[in-house]
Amino acid sequence: MKDYQQLTCEQRYQIYRLQKAGFKPREIANEVGVNKSTISRELRRNRGQRGWHPKRAQELRDKRIRQKAQARRFSREDWNKMERMIRQDMSPEQASARLKLKDELSNSHETIYQYLYADKLAGGDLWRYLRCQKPRRKRYASGQERRGTIRNRVSIDERPEIVEQKTRIGDWEGDTVIGKHPQGVLVALAERKSRDILAGQLQATHVQGVTEKINSLLCPHKHKCHTVTFDNGKEFAGHETIA
Repeated sequence: MKDYQQLTCEQRYQIYRLQKAGFKPREIANEVGVNKSTISRELRRNRGQRGWHPKRAQELRDKRIRQKAQARRFSREDWNKMERMIRQDMSPEQASARLKLKDELSNSHETIYQYLYADKLAGGDLWRYLRCQKPRRKRYASGQERRGTIRNRVSIDERPEIVEQKTRIGDWEGDTVIGKHPQGVLVALAERKSRDILAGQLQATHVQGVTEKINSLLCPHKHKCHTVTFDNGKEFAGHETIA
């Protein structure tokens, strides 16, 4: 087991519950499934003025990631290199690895996926060159063929009016970009007002996997998540357990 492992938002809340129950760091580490040094470092590094709390700890972690991401943003030259590789049928993982090997780029493939989805939202066509492209994006309920496939589905007509106004942070839209080859699925969330993008990759569109990935992406943003809107894809059938 590695000396230090990155903790998820869910694990931080689990640590909090175990702390409250009187568990010691070594016992917490065993329950969470990480090394004791990970727990010790977490409790020390992400401690606020009033002690350690999972919400504050996650905010501190997210702040450090944002600061690193700002330092790693694509320049126009970097993006042009990446775009050429994607159009040559390379995956983001392959393109990122090749540029890192040449010391030309340090962005992770997750960051590249976020840029690609942002390009799609802006009307770009680069996403079409992905190995996991989805040729047609169907929004909400527009026909009879898929009705009844999602249990307790809520119509977009019932969405609060404030969501349409885009005056607050915390209203998200979810989408999947599904491959013509079964090599991966991009799960993406876009915040309607800020247009912030969250993205992650899965191997298949199983409902449980998509649901878990969405919850993982949204967990650090629980305090600013009011609504999540999906299309009618069956992969979103777990919508009742999201956020």
